[in-house]
Amino acid sequence: MFVRCIRRLAAAALVLLAATPLAGHAAIPTSIDGQPLPSLAPMLEKVTPAVVNISTKTRVQVRDPFFDDPVFRQFFGLQGSPRSRVEQSLGSGVIVDAAKGYILTNNHVVGGADDITVTLQDGRDFKGKLVGTDPDTDVAVVQIQGTNLQALPMADSSQLRVGDFVVAVGDPFGLGQTVTSGIVSALSRSGLGGSGYQNFIQTDASINPGNSGGALVNLRGELVGINTMILSPSGGNVGIGFAIPTNLSREVMQQLVTNGKVNRGNLGVETQDINARIAKVLGLKDNNGAVVTRVTSGSAADSADIQVGDVITALNGKPIRNAQDLRNAEGLMPLGSSVKLTVQRNGSARDVTAKLVPEKLATVDGGKLDARLAGVTFSELSQNLRAQGVGGVAVGAVRAGSHAAQAGLQANDIVIGIGNARIPDLRTLQQLAGVNPRQLVLVVSSDEGVRYVDIH
Repeated sequence: MFVRCIRRLAAAALVLLAATPLAGHAAIPTSIDGQPLPSLAPMLEKVTPAVVNISTKTRVQVRDPFFDDPVFRQFFGLQGSPRSRVEQSLGSGVIVDAAKGYILTNNHVVGGADDITVTLQDGRDFKGKLVGTDPDTDVAVVQIQGTNLQALPMADSSQLRVGDFVVAVGDPFGLGQTVTSGIVSALSRSGLGGSGYQNFIQTDASINPGNSGGALVNLRGELVGINTMILSPSGGNVGIGFAIPTNLSREVMQQLVTNGKVNRGNLGVETQDINARIAKVLGLKDNNGAVVTRVTSGSAADSADIQVGDVITALNGKPIRNAQDLRNAEGLMPLGSSVKLTVQRNGSARDVTAKLVPEKLATVDGGKLDARLAGVTFSELSQNLRAQGVGGVAVGAVRAGSHAAQAGLQANDIVIGIGNARIPDLRTLQQLAGVNPRQLVLVVSSDEGVRYVDIH
């Protein structure tokens, strides 16, 4: 019996081999059962002309204690010598409005750049104009002036499901336009480090350096996300990439085009995580939620009767696990949105409604503090910065030609001290009014680090 079975299998194998062309003459069939083989090529022919390469140049000042010394510069005849270097970077972008030439990309691709060059798939180069950036979501908008541009339609990213097929298009490693495919691995990813607001699409479509700002599209060729970052111990793709969903990038783009910046709504609360000790004190069953530690007078939370000690456990029905969850959900919602908060107080839960309104920050005229600070406007730090543990006072504006401007103080700097005195907030700064120290030296923090500003 066993021998007969072997003979039958061998005979069947011979029939199959006889019906199969030799390997040297094999060819991929163009159809199966009269149906053409599936291919992404027709869809990509419409997508790739809308994906662009973005190259930037940024001039960075080089600080050196020797070259900063005027005596040293004069001795070596270096007066007027440039002390800067040019940094170059490559990334990608997506044309989303052909008529106006608007391109979506990442803030980390174009933020702070002095020169932006946009190269289309057909080889045309354009000088890019930076319309606006939003570091908190890593979204930026660049504009070019050109004809015969092709844009991608933007899909409703809320309809994405885990398991949907997606395609990433960009310019990794400066090799030229490259296409990779995969699936949506997860949705609404957050807590990946950094200080921004996060609501990422996770995909296993290969995303590598240079793909940033490129397109993540569905099989209809519609834009569902802007490729942003990877999670990798080696710096190369390991199948975990992240993209900003189009519903978020669309909202940010509209505000950048209209206002040049993003105005976010604010509940007016400060919160902290709940540990086992706090949970016991508040009579909570677990550590989930964010306990309110401060309520700004006149804020949306104040109007909704939220009090210090309340625990916010959900926003619009979505669980809030910790303070970061609340901050993230708050920052991702459009200004003016009405939100339903689930709040626990004294062992009982209730739902309240609050409307996200612009954050009101107290300001002070520097000239009223010290004559040498005339032309400078100081303000409280935003709740977003305070939540990150940043202390100090924000520099809102510096009048050109003022003593402060001549000393190097710039808008968006953060003053963290005066002389040897620490300045944690605006109230402390105001308390120095009338002191008039003989030497006014501000300790200032910015993206370039901490420095001293000596104002005469």
